[in-house]
Amino acid sequence: MRDLIEITDKILQNRGLVGVVSSSLFLICLGIYAGKKEILKKDAAGVLSNIVLTLSIPALCVTAFLQDFNREILEEGFNLLIWSFVIHLLLMGAVGVFFFRHGKEKKTTLEILTAFGGVTVFGIPIAQALYGDTGIVYASIYCIAYRVFLYSYGYAKMADIHIRKENLLGIFLNPVIIITFISMGFWAFQDLMPQVIIGERSYSMFRIDKTMFWIFKPLSYLAGLCSPLAWLATGLKLSESSFKESLTSVDAWYYSLVKVILIPVLFYFIINNLSRGGFFPLSPLALRVAMIMLSTPAASVVIAYAIKYRKEPEIASKCSLVSTLISIGFLPFIIIFMR
Repeated sequence: MRDLIEITDKILQNRGLVGVVSSSLFLICLGIYAGKKEILKKDAAGVLSNIVLTLSIPALCVTAFLQDFNREILEEGFNLLIWSFVIHLLLMGAVGVFFFRHGKEKKTTLEILTAFGGVTVFGIPIAQALYGDTGIVYASIYCIAYRVFLYSYGYAKMADIHIRKENLLGIFLNPVIIITFISMGFWAFQDLMPQVIIGERSYSMFRIDKTMFWIFKPLSYLAGLCSPLAWLATGLKLSESSFKESLTSVDAWYYSLVKVILIPVLFYFIINNLSRGGFFPLSPLALRVAMIMLSTPAASVVIAYAIKYRKEPEIASKCSLVSTLISIGFLPFIIIFMR
């Protein structure tokens, strides 16, 4: 009881954490209200999500890498990328053990929902709000493996198709992945690029925050839309679900506890212990970002797959609502726990 009081006290004293949780909760609730009262149309969630995915997230990737080169962050980013591939491969290969009692269709849907959380519209905004540009850098790197597997393995499993060689190029040509690699290149090799003298310092011509402010400022505004629009879209999507049916679904609660609590805790101990032993070591900040990504609720892309290919869309929607509520409630505790 005393430990719980101390944790709660730490949470309440952390203004950044309280601000993230309260802001996400407020905007999600606002989205639910707007959806239930039909203030916004049902397709508004899709429109807002598209703005986040096609405009705000790319702008976020570009602006996050507009900082002085740091070799430590580069090494951490490489290690985090390796861990991201390891995490997703382990999830895709072993997560079925939690759902072996379910039927084939439901088992497949729950497996993919567990392997791929809502890192884009839920994880990245939280990493941005808590840890600034460095948090976005780590989150963007983590998402490379996520996107590769989501649009290949996840899609193939939900659509019941086999991955072909000609489809692989399209997966790696995902615009966000391309922008992430380009931004990383400009950041990592900025000292080797043409320089511009500003004041007493020289900067790469691609440091647009210093050399082309008229481009940087609009991009920063677009990047700033990520969190509020993503959380509003989440609320609008949740407004389409029946709260009573979702909150009384045993499958949804079981999935949510496995996805949002059990798996992040397991991976925390695995990564932390192996990292301390010298296996692709991660700093506390990089590890926290990875845990935030793992603690995200059901991904909207997987729910869209479930609806399109008729893979248990009802249970997918219920899992989305319950896992979002648990994720918001559990997030402060896992962050404080890691500290």
